[in-house]
Amino acid sequence: MRLGRAVARALDAAKGGKHKVVIGKDTRISGYMLETALTSGLVSEGARVLLTGPIPTPAVAHLTRSMACDAGIMLTASHNPYADNGIKIFGPDGYKLGDELEEEIERLLFDRRLEGPVPGASVGKAMRIDDSVGRYIEFAKNAVGAGSLDGLKVVVDCANGAGDFVGPLIFEELGAEVIKLADKPDGRNINEGCGALHPELAAAAVLEHGADIGVCFDGDADRVIFVDASGKVVSGDRVLCLCAKALHEAGELRGNTMVATVMSNLGLRDALAAAGISLETTGVGDRQVLERMREKGYALGGENSGHIIFADHATTGDGIMSALKVLQVMKAKGATLAELADCMDEYPSELVHLAVTEKPAIESIPALMKAIAAAEAAFGEEGRTLVRYSGTEKKIRILVEAKDAQLAAEQSANLAAAVKATIGA
Repeated sequence: MRLGRAVARALDAAKGGKHKVVIGKDTRISGYMLETALTSGLVSEGARVLLTGPIPTPAVAHLTRSMACDAGIMLTASHNPYADNGIKIFGPDGYKLGDELEEEIERLLFDRRLEGPVPGASVGKAMRIDDSVGRYIEFAKNAVGAGSLDGLKVVVDCANGAGDFVGPLIFEELGAEVIKLADKPDGRNINEGCGALHPELAAAAVLEHGADIGVCFDGDADRVIFVDASGKVVSGDRVLCLCAKALHEAGELRGNTMVATVMSNLGLRDALAAAGISLETTGVGDRQVLERMREKGYALGGENSGHIIFADHATTGDGIMSALKVLQVMKAKGATLAELADCMDEYPSELVHLAVTEKPAIESIPALMKAIAAAEAAFGEEGRTLVRYSGTEKKIRILVEAKDAQLAAEQSANLAAAVKATIGA
């Protein structure tokens, strides 16, 4: 409730007058409690609140813009277990809030003036939007110029989350034969053994039903993992590669450049370069990818984890829209997903997670810096290392990639040994 009041007051500071805020949520049982409390805080400050019920995160971003709201709020913890929950806030342009406004909201959150009484005459109103799902369905189909998916058999794993109704319905409306999985949320089964974190469920269904493709959403349907007709999970980097090449061929890849994070495989860089496409990398997180895209006007970006951003159509990652784009390419080229995904050679990689006792600056650990320098010298242009701390746990992550798998394994072991000898738990 305090956060609702803080958001309203931050909006007051940015733009005076009464404010309109749309609130969506995924299927977690705690969403009902948080939605009510958040709404109470907003209306106590005079805001008008529009409630969508369970709906994908990208739908909230779209509705914020299309309904001329001052902010959009999504209650979700994405791929996390049901007991977790979180809050994403979008500005009136449908993009996630900038640092400055977020910091102002955080400052106001702890302001003692939020504890004051609420004048009855200034209380706002809240109302349900009955057609929010329909609005998003038409937006998603129109945005990508979706054509017929007739003849395609698609397994859709909804993760018992926010895409449980809207995802399969869009594919069915476009003519695809749809096999639905994990589409019966009960408030506690979101992401449980299903969805983007567990594509093996869709892989088994693809083989059982002889489907052309498996589509796996996460809890709030802002990212997607694909499975090909043989039941093989397709890496996010391969999906980004095939999308970049398709946009490039259509003359729609502005600047002939795509944006990804430092976690993307080096093979993506090489494959794009061979097609005349540049790759720019950012720190981890779809927010950083989007900031680079907006800064330089690029049309495509994403993460290996399944976030894909088509900037000409959306202001955030959208799993449903990404799936439509991939299905479009399959139809246009008359190709299977496996054939399209055979667009790059991935470097062998080693990813190690180690517990640490503390998190000093990596540059301040001589033994680790020496091991990193030795690895990079051994790799030259045919490999790399990435060492960083977890943002949420007392762990360090070591990523090593190299064309030579044995060399990658050796250098990964050396880096791990350096960590264990210095800050290892």
